[in-house]
Amino acid sequence: MGKIKTRDGHELYVKDWGSGRPVILIHGWPLSADSWDDQAFALANFGFRVIAYDRRGFGRSDQPWTGYDYDTLSDDLADVIEATGVTDTAIIGFSMGGGEVARYMSRHGGKNISKAGLIASVVPYMLQTSDNPDGVPQSVFDDILNGLKEDRAKFFAGFFKDFYGVGLLSSPVSNELLQASFNTAIMSGLKPAIACVQAFSSTDFRPDLASFNVPTLIIHGSDDKTVPVDASGRKAAVGIAGAQYLEYEGAPHGLFATHKEQFTRDLLAFLNQ
Repeated sequence: MGKIKTRDGHELYVKDWGSGRPVILIHGWPLSADSWDDQAFALANFGFRVIAYDRRGFGRSDQPWTGYDYDTLSDDLADVIEATGVTDTAIIGFSMGGGEVARYMSRHGGKNISKAGLIASVVPYMLQTSDNPDGVPQSVFDDILNGLKEDRAKFFAGFFKDFYGVGLLSSPVSNELLQASFNTAIMSGLKPAIACVQAFSSTDFRPDLASFNVPTLIIHGSDDKTVPVDASGRKAAVGIAGAQYLEYEGAPHGLFATHKEQFTRDLLAFLNQ
């Protein structure tokens, strides 16, 4: 499809594959729509229209100085929905992308949405606080921000090892996939990368959960070191009425690659329900 323009005048790169019932896939930090390619390819082959876009500041989209709060990011999702003309669409968010799903459901009333998915998502609240003791300490996010500011390339090289569960003796993904993820991440702007960490680490989506009024799929890995399951997936499953929750034993954050076949199968089953 090329690019669409947001309400505040910036261009987002949008991929539009196949035809049939629409599905919008929202990528995680610090990747791009291409991280969804395996699932997008499978869904399009199974008769879905698959739309995936690069978040502002990442991939091939514009890199404005502002607009990395979740209200604006959910408005970007609304603009993609309007520009593509879809109705009764599923919206599936991975990691940071789960925040766009949650905020869209509350801020835009779930307009034109038939199903929702939170995959290894930051929803409902990442930050450890007095009323969220299972969250991630602020010091962890401070280390991420310092790493980005001091040597972004070095930080990303190490980040993806935890992301995909790479250890000293084994790796569930190839070195080439690690390099490809690094190459995508380094395309992001420094300001967007920093601002999005601040957004997904501090935004409290707990008030948004009541707005999920469509069938919702939640998938999380039990060994996710990037977005720990106790702070996210398990709580989202409790907070969203009627949600279908699947926990992949031993799966890291990047389960779309490490558990590709299982994830694609479960996603197809949910969309076909």
